[in-house]
Amino acid sequence: MAKQDLYTAPRKTTVVQQEAIEDNIPTAQDRIHSIEVWYENNKKIINNTLIAVLAIGLGYWAYNYFLRGPKVQKSNEAIYAAQSYFGMDSINFALNGDGNHLGFLKIIDKFGGTPAGNLAHYYAGVCYLKKGEFKNAEKHLKEFDGKGTMVEKVAKGALGDALMEQGKTDDAIKYYLEASDDKDNMLLSPLYLERAAMANEIKNNKEEAIKLYKRIKLEFPQSQQSQYADRNLARLGEYKPV
Repeated sequence: MAKQDLYTAPRKTTVVQQEAIEDNIPTAQDRIHSIEVWYENNKKIINNTLIAVLAIGLGYWAYNYFLRGPKVQKSNEAIYAAQSYFGMDSINFALNGDGNHLGFLKIIDKFGGTPAGNLAHYYAGVCYLKKGEFKNAEKHLKEFDGKGTMVEKVAKGALGDALMEQGKTDDAIKYYLEASDDKDNMLLSPLYLERAAMANEIKNNKEEAIKLYKRIKLEFPQSQQSQYADRNLARLGEYKPV
């Protein structure tokens, strides 16, 4: 007997299959058959899609392995000298390089998109802050993406300082509060809460300043800023115990 076609050969039906036929319910074999037909009709689209996905995956891998990987390594090597100058407080060499090594500004230009290029924005911002060039400091600190980095809170606090120096008090308060929102950071959070309180005093926003000084006492009682909070509260005419 000749081999019959998969889709036209008569099938021996079971009781369950016969009941399904009578009730017009698709059987498992019907479902498999419909999937096979659908695939045959659409396999060109499916295969092209799979090829495209594979190409994207390989392209991403190749980019990371051949381009981004070496670029990241080179950027990490480049930033080391600039960080060393920064640590020695040699601000001009840190920013502009020494003729043999790149400074933070060139690292930003050459290695944009790498973690080192991003970190260079932070360093450049702090360098400009130390130089008293507050607008440049604001620019670089805003371009720095600190999320997930160890200097995230310091960067926000430094940005607050740069804004305060430009008379942008409302914006400065915003960043000081963001810099102080980690209740587990016993060093930085009370420091930036105090600066936010002082900024509110400059705005003559006495009530908000009082709230922030009280927060320091309640949330960070062991901090140095807490020791000065009572004095600041008294100066503002607030004698009630926290």
